[in-house]
Amino acid sequence: MKIIQISDTHFSPSKPHFNGNWDPIRQWIEDEQPDLVIHTGDLSVDGADLDEDLSFSMALLGELTVPVLVVPGNHDVGHMPGSHQPVDDLRLTRWRDLVGPDRFAKDIGDWLIIGINSLLIGSGHVEEEAQRRWLSETLANRDGRRVVIFAHKPLFVDDPNEGDNGYWGAAPGPRREILDLLKEHQVALFASGHLHWAWQGMLGETQLVWAPPTSFIIDKLEREMPGRRLVGAAIHRLGTGVDSELVSVAGTTAHVLDEVIDEVYPRNSTAASVEAAQ
Repeated sequence: MKIIQISDTHFSPSKPHFNGNWDPIRQWIEDEQPDLVIHTGDLSVDGADLDEDLSFSMALLGELTVPVLVVPGNHDVGHMPGSHQPVDDLRLTRWRDLVGPDRFAKDIGDWLIIGINSLLIGSGHVEEEAQRRWLSETLANRDGRRVVIFAHKPLFVDDPNEGDNGYWGAAPGPRREILDLLKEHQVALFASGHLHWAWQGMLGETQLVWAPPTSFIIDKLEREMPGRRLVGAAIHRLGTGVDSELVSVAGTTAHVLDEVIDEVYPRNSTAASVEAAQ
């Protein structure tokens, strides 16, 4: 089975800065003919507040002729408590009405494909605990299937035992709960986006992948992250194990956020820091 993972498209009808990368990405996907496409969030520029951003983005994904599953990013459903767009009932409802479920579990042959809403992790929202129970029960009932998990945010950036890295990953407590589940159930892959860096690594028996964005890279606005700056996608081939590949897609433009941030995510009109643009 071949899964193509795309992430961080940042589509918008009113801020079309990154929309032009969709045609080459879409054509490449059609040429590759995967069994499934999974979008790991930040589908939109501002779906957290604008219906039209989510509707526009879903119309673009609807141009694909292969099945597509989507999990939300922070620009789709909001982020941490205290941020200028915290995840809340209104934003979750908007996503579910215009896009669909914010988590999923699909049995495909010998594999269980799971998608989670990583913005609930550490949010304190009532659905955080509901999702944690659902994930634990889903894994416990996997009936011998191998597992891959897709999310928007990685669990950590530099080290699984790092402290609270706030915006970038999961808080230490919730992170440890998920890491324990990965180990207990021998999860083969945990694939995410969010950081706008492309990277692969291992944690025990679990492969970790940060898919490249399809939209923009970051120059000096944020610190160097592990991996490399790349615009494209990830291919995951599931057989007896998982073989993942990070791909630079021909015809895409590596937009630099530093050059357009105040057009796309105006810092002088919100209380958000530069981190809120990722």
